[in-house]
Amino acid sequence: MSVLQENDPYVKDMKQVETAALFRQILRIMEELRQGVKKPYKEVIDVTSGDPQKTGMKPLSFVRQILAACLYPQLINDNKLPVDVRQRAQRLLGECPGGSVGSYSATRGVPDIVQRVSEYISRRDGGAWSNPENIFISPGSQWSLANIFQILVNTEASTRTGILTPVPGYNTSILSIKEQGAVPVPYYLDEEQGWELHMEELHRALASAKGVCNPVALYIVNPGNPSGQVQSRQSIQEVIQFAFEKRLFILADEVYQDTVYGEKSEFVSYKRVLAEMGPPFSDTVELASFHSASKGMLGECGLRCGYVELVNLDPAVMKYIYTQFSKDSCAPVLGQIALDVMANPPQPGDPSYPLYIEETQHIRTTLVHNVNRAFTVFNSLPGLTCQPGEGGAFLFPRLDLPPRAIQKAKEAGLGPDTFYCVNLLEDAGVFARPGAEYGQKEGTHHIRICIMTPPDIMEELLRRVTSFHTQLMKDFS
Repeated sequence: MSVLQENDPYVKDMKQVETAALFRQILRIMEELRQGVKKPYKEVIDVTSGDPQKTGMKPLSFVRQILAACLYPQLINDNKLPVDVRQRAQRLLGECPGGSVGSYSATRGVPDIVQRVSEYISRRDGGAWSNPENIFISPGSQWSLANIFQILVNTEASTRTGILTPVPGYNTSILSIKEQGAVPVPYYLDEEQGWELHMEELHRALASAKGVCNPVALYIVNPGNPSGQVQSRQSIQEVIQFAFEKRLFILADEVYQDTVYGEKSEFVSYKRVLAEMGPPFSDTVELASFHSASKGMLGECGLRCGYVELVNLDPAVMKYIYTQFSKDSCAPVLGQIALDVMANPPQPGDPSYPLYIEETQHIRTTLVHNVNRAFTVFNSLPGLTCQPGEGGAFLFPRLDLPPRAIQKAKEAGLGPDTFYCVNLLEDAGVFARPGAEYGQKEGTHHIRICIMTPPDIMEELLRRVTSFHTQLMKDFS
């Protein structure tokens, strides 16, 4: 299969016309609802993004209390806030230049926060050393990823740079690769095996790039978006060995590492496995790992803050990266404070610990409930199949539509999954994203559903999808 084969999911431009039409549709429907136009639903359920607060999930009290005290320091003397919140806020303000969240920080981030992030990474990775000099706090993980793409891509070479990319994969990252003039080289996750990554598929993808581009990096999303799979330690070891043998830079997008809920699943970072494999892997394989305060338990998407840790990079390249990351001054300081809370949550004995545990456990319980309910309902409907989710914020159910429905979509100038999403939105008030935006094997069709939503909203969503899908299958059978 050639990298430039016409039907490869990332060679074609994104179906921008279809996507734009879908978003025009949601704006029209929202305006009609505001004007009192009668519809079968009173409000739209929007599950198009991994923004948990947009879907109705509540922010963590500890995070918001600290942010409030840092924004309004008079609260530090207010006994209505727990003492550990006030102490943390006072310390964080003391670490900010000028004692204010309204000031710039250093390019890498507030130095004390960078240090604590490195200590968090070491704890997460069983004591493997994390050098704070190799960590950059940024305005979101996607910002960091785009900048690393820019550094990897050689725009002056006669052969374009290639980056091995998962299918299905996160569409924003694919667009970033294309914007840098690089070629996304697709490797397909095995849907029938729970979206597993097979090494023979990586070898096939690398061979397909021969004569087309020069692959220099391997992009991994773990836990998967939109596929929801979680890689095993053995799988990660195999990927690292592959990268070592083929001299590929590993880009590990691990932003959903805190939301792993599969019974037999466990998140293990690429950094940890690399360190535990020892030489020659641990001191030669180049790695960039990404995490974010926007995802997982915190879910503070609007604060725009994440970090990248770089491993085994040449010091000369690190200097260039520092210059690259300096062009936007620094990450938002409020986002850095949220990142500090993510890295250092309340501990047993702290006044805020009981509520923090209660709230985070509620999020986990909600995720387990939602993924199990959605899995059961989707798989009970004819023409829908769904792999079990293990981690992350999404499910990616597969559509097996009747030929008449596919023909109707073609007549409308839409892909089958976009056709499905357009009608699901119009008839049932459920706003989902078509699988074509994330890549999929030719001849397959999917939709992406965010499962980070309150259980009552998920139940209403499943009720609407069931009614809509049953009627669609009946109409086109």
